Amino acid sequence: MKAEGIAGIEQFDSPGKGRGLRVSRAYGVGELLFSCPAYSYVLSVKERGLICEQCFTRKKGLAKCGKCKKAFYCNVNCQKNWPMHKLECNAMCTFGESWCPSETVRLVARIIVRLRDQKERSPSEKLLLLKDMEDHMEDLDNEKREMTEAHIAGLHHFYSKHMDFPDHQALLTLFSQVHCNGFTVEDEELSNLGLAIFPDIALMNHSCCPNVIITYRGVNAEVRAVQEISPGQEIYTSYIDLLYPTEDRIEKLRDVYYFTCDCKECTTKSMDVVKMKVRKLRDKISQKDTRDMVRYARNTMENFRRLLEMCELSIDKMSTVFDDSNVYILHMMYQAMGICLYMENYDGAVRYGEKVMKSYTVLYPAHSLNIASMYLKMGRLYIVLDRKSTGISALQKALAIMEVVHGKDHSYVEQLKQEIRGK
Repeated sequence: MKAEGIAGIEQFDSPGKGRGLRVSRAYGVGELLFSCPAYSYVLSVKERGLICEQCFTRKKGLAKCGKCKKAFYCNVNCQKNWPMHKLECNAMCTFGESWCPSETVRLVARIIVRLRDQKERSPSEKLLLLKDMEDHMEDLDNEKREMTEAHIAGLHHFYSKHMDFPDHQALLTLFSQVHCNGFTVEDEELSNLGLAIFPDIALMNHSCCPNVIITYRGVNAEVRAVQEISPGQEIYTSYIDLLYPTEDRIEKLRDVYYFTCDCKECTTKSMDVVKMKVRKLRDKISQKDTRDMVRYARNTMENFRRLLEMCELSIDKMSTVFDDSNVYILHMMYQAMGICLYMENYDGAVRYGEKVMKSYTVLYPAHSLNIASMYLKMGRLYIVLDRKSTGISALQKALAIMEVVHGKDHSYVEQLKQEIRGK
C-alpha cells in the first residue's frame, strides 16, 4: 500500500528522535497544517444519549439503536456504521448490565475488525500505516505487561463469541501501540468524549514548547500552528499537560512514552521558578522543606478523593510554603472548583476559578486549550451569578483562543459566538 502523502508536510528522520514530521512551506499562527480522520474510535459510555456514536455531534433528539437501546445516532446516515456497532450491540445484548469493557478494550476490538476487513490504505494512513506505529514492547515493565494482559483477558471475555482474534503476541503489540498512540478526543471544555487512534498524527514528536496543537472536529483531528513555522522546520505537539514543572513532565514522559525530553524548556527549566514559587517568609525555607512539600503534594494529588474539606485543608497546609501560583496548589484549587460546581456552590467555584485563571495565563502558552477552557467555565459561571459583562468578557477571551486552535469555521466557535450574541 503506497503512501499518498500530505501537501506541505513530509516525514523525515528527526535527529535523536526517530521518525518525525516537518513542513515544506511556511505556516502562520492559527493556520491548519493538516487533518486526519480517526482510523478507529469509541464514544465514552458516559456520553451515550448525548452525542452521536458515529460523528460525535452533541445534539438533542438522537435516535436510539432498536436492538441494544444504548447507542444513539443523529440520523439514518450515521446509523449506517452498523458493522462497527454490531460488534458491541451483540455483546451488550448478551451481557446486559454486566457489559463493562474499558474504552481501550473497545477500541482495540474495533481496530481488529477494521484491520481484518481493510483492503487498501485508509485516509488516516497517508503517511504511516497503523501496523507500523511504535509499540515500545521492549520497554514494558511488569506492571504494564500485567495491565496489557488484563486488557487481553477483557477482550476475550466480552468479545470472544462475536469475533476472531489474532494470536497473543499480535494482541500484546496492538494494545501497546494503542497505549502509546491513543488519543483522548475532547470537546471545547476539555471533557473526555472518547478514545481514538490517528496513525498520521502519531508521527509528530513531542516538545514542551510545541509549535502546533491538536483539536477535534467530530472524529477528525486537526493540527494547527500556534507559532510561526518556517519551511523545513519540524512540527512538535505536546503529549502531556504543560502546567507542571520539568521533573514532573520528564517523569510522565518516561513512564508513558519511554523517552526523556530535551526541548528548550526541559533544558533551561526557565518556568520552574514560577511554577514552584514558594512564599517569602521570615524563616528561610530549606531545600528539604521544599522536597518534603513536593512529596506531600504528589501524594495528596494521587490519593485525592474529591472532598472539598480535604482540598481546603491541603491548600491551607501547602500555603505555608507554596505561593498561590505554585502548580501543586493550582491543582488543588482546580479540584476544589470542580467540587464546588458539583455542589452548586457557584460563588465558591468562582473564588477558586479566579485564582486558577490568574496563574494559567502565566504558566500556559498563549494559545492553550486549558486557558480557553477556563475562560469558558468562568464566563458561564459569571453569567449564572448575574455578572453579565464580566462573563461576556471571559467568553470573548475564550473565543479569541478558540478561533486560533479550532479554526474560525469550527462548530464550537460558531456556537460560542451565538452564545455571546444571545447574552
